[in-house]
Amino acid sequence: MTTPSSSRARLGAGSLAAAGVLFLLYPLVRPYSDETTLAGAQAMASSAWVAAHLFAVVGFVLLTLGLLALHRVLDRPLTLPAVVVTWIGVGLTLPYYGAEVFGLNVIARRALQEQDASLLALADEFRFGPAAVTMFGGGLLLLGVGVVLAAVAIWRSGVLARWSGVPLAAGFILFLPQFFGSPAIRIAHGGLIAIGGLWVAVEMWRARRT
Repeated sequence: MTTPSSSRARLGAGSLAAAGVLFLLYPLVRPYSDETTLAGAQAMASSAWVAAHLFAVVGFVLLTLGLLALHRVLDRPLTLPAVVVTWIGVGLTLPYYGAEVFGLNVIARRALQEQDASLLALADEFRFGPAAVTMFGGGLLLLGVGVVLAAVAIWRSGVLARWSGVPLAAGFILFLPQFFGSPAIRIAHGGLIAIGGLWVAVEMWRARRT
């Protein structure tokens, strides 16, 4: 018979698995081009640009739900701080993604309409404004800390496989640096998070069946 706690754990496992897949789809679907040119404007104005960034947005939300379920499964001292820190990190990160999804898309469509690539300079004003960069960088740092705390809790728990939290933690530690990599590196990074999310999800699913 399925108990409410096991149902929540399975939903949480599903959330983590889906988050991992979405973080892989994000760099796979995202178009890449020189974003100072009209080709870059074409990329940012595309539906693929919007879809890719929305995949990441939903992935962040599902990550927080998955870590909450992990806290319910393990109930260790580090799991609640992991949830809280990760939620704060996601809250600080998502406004930046809103600008990427909607703001840059509008700018790019206007640049194409006017056939004026110089309008794309506004994208950097969105991205590198002091408040935006501080919130985004701080949010991703907190995300990394939160997922590392979860990985340490997994390692110490004796309930889930010790190494299962390591790929996910590594993926979020590297989330900020991967933005400076090539498309291949960014896709590989998405694959790392997908492996991490799926591995922890499988371990959580097994833990509630035993």
